[in-house]
Amino acid sequence: MSRNVQVDETLYRYIVEHSVREPDVLRRLREETAKLPMAGMQIGADQGQFMGLLAKLIGARRCIEVGVFTGYSSLSVALALPADGKIIACDVSEEWTAIARRYWKEAGVDGKIDLRLGPAVATLDDLLAKGEAGRFDFAFIDADKGNYLAYYERCLKLLRPGGLIALDNTLWSGDVARPENQKDDTVSLRAVNDALHRDERIDVSLLPLGDGVTLARKR
Repeated sequence: MSRNVQVDETLYRYIVEHSVREPDVLRRLREETAKLPMAGMQIGADQGQFMGLLAKLIGARRCIEVGVFTGYSSLSVALALPADGKIIACDVSEEWTAIARRYWKEAGVDGKIDLRLGPAVATLDDLLAKGEAGRFDFAFIDADKGNYLAYYERCLKLLRPGGLIALDNTLWSGDVARPENQKDDTVSLRAVNDALHRDERIDVSLLPLGDGVTLARKR
């Protein structure tokens, strides 16, 4: 029997109202993003705050983000970083990241975020080629699901021991637990979940936060 409380909309609102402390700049970014056709790609305010807390808990200074969209997650983490903190943010969309740039600048954290436009695998491979392995503290993966394992393997190499990777969408609206669903993204996410469960290089926890968040701590 599950020991987890069932979170309906009423309880979710209670959670947000009694835990989330969303700065005005993040609120306005979230509300602007909600008007976009792809708004469902945005993480919630509770998840953004959780990621900022994780960054603080591990003393993160150097971070990687794979999949920026309009910048809510990167802004949440950047606001939690110390003054000398840095995020290398990977995305392929000039249109969506233009919104992110506006809010990063308004929040005064644009100097902390190095946006790299182009395929993230190439960006991560370039970092490894330049000797950056083991030099990052935190990574967030929230991009095309078919490449999750490729992103994960590269981020794991880039992280220091004790560093943390967060992977988004790992429950995929519950479809990962429905064998009849054989869509490409669902199959890819199942493969990710299976691989991380078996991976002895990490400590792992899959959390029912948002659409599912997996935390992987590098041993």
